[in-house]
Amino acid sequence: MRNGLMKHAMAAALLIALGGLGACGNVSRSVAPDGSHADQLSWPSPDSVTPMHKGGTYPTVASLRGIAAGMNKQQIMARLGPPHFHEGVWGVREWNYLFNLHKPGTDEVVQCQYKILFDEQKLARSFYWQPASCADLLNDAPKDTGPTPPKEQTFTLSTDALFVFDKSDAADIKPDGREQLAKLAQQIADAGAKAAGIRVVGYTDRIGSDAYNQSLSQRRAETVMHYLEEHGVAADRISAEGRGKADPVVECNQRKRTELIDCLSPNRRVEVRVDQGGQ
Repeated sequence: MRNGLMKHAMAAALLIALGGLGACGNVSRSVAPDGSHADQLSWPSPDSVTPMHKGGTYPTVASLRGIAAGMNKQQIMARLGPPHFHEGVWGVREWNYLFNLHKPGTDEVVQCQYKILFDEQKLARSFYWQPASCADLLNDAPKDTGPTPPKEQTFTLSTDALFVFDKSDAADIKPDGREQLAKLAQQIADAGAKAAGIRVVGYTDRIGSDAYNQSLSQRRAETVMHYLEEHGVAADRISAEGRGKADPVVECNQRKRTELIDCLSPNRRVEVRVDQGGQ
């Protein structure tokens, strides 16, 4: 309770220090009722800022980009603070700011004035920069979104490690294969909110008929899909597809069957492709 009273007292003291409870009048001439323009835009001298804003402030690009038509004064103040000059706070229909903005990719700082015109309901309607080129600093500034993740992340599982030879049912999954799938299911489930879609794609080697390989790859993909669903992966985001001997990872020419089978092992696989949706 005591902390709350102190916060209110400090806020009131700040407004009083700014002379912000009353309206001292607009700087520009004849602001339109809808706030769309003024007959004459006028800019206060940068030297006439309130004492606490001497030299201007350093807003973030994100806070400036967050300002939009229709905001009320409290919403704007939460992002930019109170106006920097003496025109007033609540009763006026114009706010002026003095900002220092960095040029993207450099250490150079540009001083800019920013003006907001309000309509008769005191909602922000139009915005201006002095000089006008200051607006480009917002357009050109790179958004701080962090590293861009890949749109699709692929997890490759060897079917030799997953399944008993030439089998495809859930009962045919090896113990080590179950452990691999459980870990993968947990990893996908943890990031499920970011996954736009998940595709399970099965592949075989080239040994055997095309029809048999297609059927085997489809059954294995579906078995893996159902296993992942049973371990927390959203069923409405996952699908299964068999591609048979398509898209081989390696090409082998061994004449002995056992050597050929060993060489073709990387082609016998299941790929779990998690679409990140470009997030």
